[in-house]
Amino acid sequence: MGCDYEARAAGGANPVRVAEMRQTFRDLWLGHIYWVQHAVLNSAMSSPAKRDAVEKEVDANTKQIANMVTPFYGEAASQKLFSLLDVNIDAVREYSEATVVGNKPQQDTALARLANNAEGFAEFFSGVNPYLPKDNVRNLIAAHGAHHVLQINQYKKKEYAHVEETWTIMRQHIFVIADTLTTALAKQFPDKFS
Repeated sequence: MGCDYEARAAGGANPVRVAEMRQTFRDLWLGHIYWVQHAVLNSAMSSPAKRDAVEKEVDANTKQIANMVTPFYGEAASQKLFSLLDVNIDAVREYSEATVVGNKPQQDTALARLANNAEGFAEFFSGVNPYLPKDNVRNLIAAHGAHHVLQINQYKKKEYAHVEETWTIMRQHIFVIADTLTTALAKQFPDKFS
């Protein structure tokens, strides 16, 4: 109780509100990797109706993540984040499709898109929040993309035991992304966490 009062009296964010947002961000980002995994890895084996249902979930989750920044940075920033997430998902899908057919040039193109996308995330977040250094954001998003690539390669090689290990790593890393964003928002906008 005293710590909460002191944080607010000093102009800091309310720790309870920060914890609530951290959990919301974690849930949304976990949904992101879950739905992208299903959209990408199961697309060839699913019926058109099932693919459409999964795509709707991917789109809804992407919008929810993007909408989380609207109260802080406005609608234009939310749209920019949605676009960055969309490119990320498309590049992962492109890599998966290229891997299924063994198209190395297309894989390389998808990997280049993922690298450019990580740079786009870094420019976006470092541009709107001084507590999100460009290199840190780039590294976080690049690792996120690399986890998807690793998992796709493991599915291709039928290394299913490793897929489960990779999922655990992906989940822990996505929590780092969610927590990093939450902490930076709370530092930049403590009044919005009162």
